Amino acid sequence: MLARLVNSLPFGLSQQITKLYFQVLNRNQRGSHSIPEYHNYRTMDVKILPALQDNYMYLIVDKATKEAAIVDPVEPKTVLKAVEEQGVNLTTVLTTHHHWDHAGGNEELVKLHPGLQVYGGDDRIGAMTQKVEHNTKFNLGHLNIQCLFTPCHTSGHICYFITAPEEGNDSAVFTGDTLFLGGCGRFFEGTADQMYQALIKILSSLPDQTKVFCGHEYSLQNLKFASFVEPSNEDIKKKIEWSHQRRQEGKPTVPSTIREEKLYNPFMRVTEPTVMSHAKKSDPIETMKTIRLEKDNFKG
Repeated sequence: MLARLVNSLPFGLSQQITKLYFQVLNRNQRGSHSIPEYHNYRTMDVKILPALQDNYMYLIVDKATKEAAIVDPVEPKTVLKAVEEQGVNLTTVLTTHHHWDHAGGNEELVKLHPGLQVYGGDDRIGAMTQKVEHNTKFNLGHLNIQCLFTPCHTSGHICYFITAPEEGNDSAVFTGDTLFLGGCGRFFEGTADQMYQALIKILSSLPDQTKVFCGHEYSLQNLKFASFVEPSNEDIKKKIEWSHQRRQEGKPTVPSTIREEKLYNPFMRVTEPTVMSHAKKSDPIETMKTIRLEKDNFKG
């Protein structure tokens, strides 16, 4: 309820309130919420950089050229420290959406590291130099980046799908607050139909092995709700057990894969009879609407 109220305020005021909220949370929080973690693939490296209370930033490096991009750099000094440690050339900012906990570090980062290209799909994104839309394509070194327009959480939300030119190499998608491990973002500026298009029509069509790097560490909360929707789903039970172990060790639960999300994420499973039966709906879009309303009020 409070989040919806803040989002209904004028943009500048809502950004200031959100910034103050996260600053208070950070002052009351000791240390990072997760251990930074490297994922090394054949053509790219991804370093997970925890931020704020439960956000994730991602440093993406093209191995061939050492050119790097950062996704949602809300903590610029953390980003630049990682860039220096890795000895890479940071050229690009990939902003998923305008909310302060994702885009709020853009202006400071471009001051500290001039010359960056800042990509995004919403005029409310600070320091943006390149506005993108669905299927906009560009390169990071030898890596291919494809923009996927997924409005709903916000009206200008973009996911970034990254592949290498050679067949058979790893692919990754950076989903911000559209798709989480086991869940999806709130429908702040959109509809169930838009989230259905984003999850079922767009993201579900990506290769099954695509790694999913989302914007927050929400996995256990999401999986508890998934278990409520499908109590007999063994894939959910296994993922909860695995996620508990990861969190006890202070490790991120990201990434998942597109294939995995289709097995245990109820919002990626709205066409499944078990999920529609839970929602008491025969239409997948109505099912999406119903279970998101349930999740908004779910106490676990």
